[in-house]
Amino acid sequence: MPACFSCKKPLTLSDRIGRRETCPFCYADLHSCRNCTFYDPKAYNECREPSAERVVEKDKSNFCDFFQIADSASQASDPAQDAKKKLEGLFKKKS
Repeated sequence: MPACFSCKKPLTLSDRIGRRETCPFCYADLHSCRNCTFYDPKAYNECREPSAERVVEKDKSNFCDFFQIADSASQASDPAQDAKKKLEGLFKKKS
């Protein structure tokens, strides 16, 4: 089942995702690289589709013809966000 890259909540979607569609929970753009099957932070231009044009803002809506909504299990996590969460947990104040 697809999930929003931003809030990680599961999405119930129709067949195609329009360029202007947003997450009903956090209002993040759904037709974005971060929600795509081909998104990979380790790949060239962060995309595994070799024919796709470069998109600079990965979390914003775009016109990519290769967009396919990613399954929540296959969505790549953002290494910077993961590191930030680990550091916040490490330096958390104890009550």
